[in-house]
Amino acid sequence: MMNPARLKNQMLSKLISFFPFLSKYFIDSYRLHESHDIPWTPLTKTLSESRVALVTTSGVHHRDQEPFNMRDTNGDPTFRVIDGSKPVSSLMITHDYYDHTDAERDINIVFPVDRLREFKNEGLIGQAANHHYSFMGHTDGPHINTLMNETAPAVAQRLKADRVDAVILTPA
Repeated sequence: MMNPARLKNQMLSKLISFFPFLSKYFIDSYRLHESHDIPWTPLTKTLSESRVALVTTSGVHHRDQEPFNMRDTNGDPTFRVIDGSKPVSSLMITHDYYDHTDAERDINIVFPVDRLREFKNEGLIGQAANHHYSFMGHTDGPHINTLMNETAPAVAQRLKADRVDAVILTPA
């Protein structure tokens, strides 16, 4: 049985897709978390020499992985490891806070892994990373602290261990 809160969120995301001006009301009521110490590391290689990974907030995950938690109104601060060698048909989206109808037809809209493979084949990038990472972008309340102090640093360490030189961040 569908959770009423999930149904409401899915209906709102579709409504906003049809009437984008409505999003202004949600945006104006949302209090953003501000950070003044965002780390930045300049690229020291050309892209054609770089290993590139994808990180998305679109709620993408493999069908055999646990879906993101849609029951928690504060979101889900966890991440999923996306195996870059698997076909895009192994991917799905669990995220109630945007209309992903089009992305379900072509996952590359929110998670451009096929484009990354093409860039590698064309020599525009050196390598596509073996592992990519996905978050469910709706994170609020106490989960922001978890995301900033635990989850995001864990993904950063994994990217570093995989010798990733550049990351493409794709929002939902």
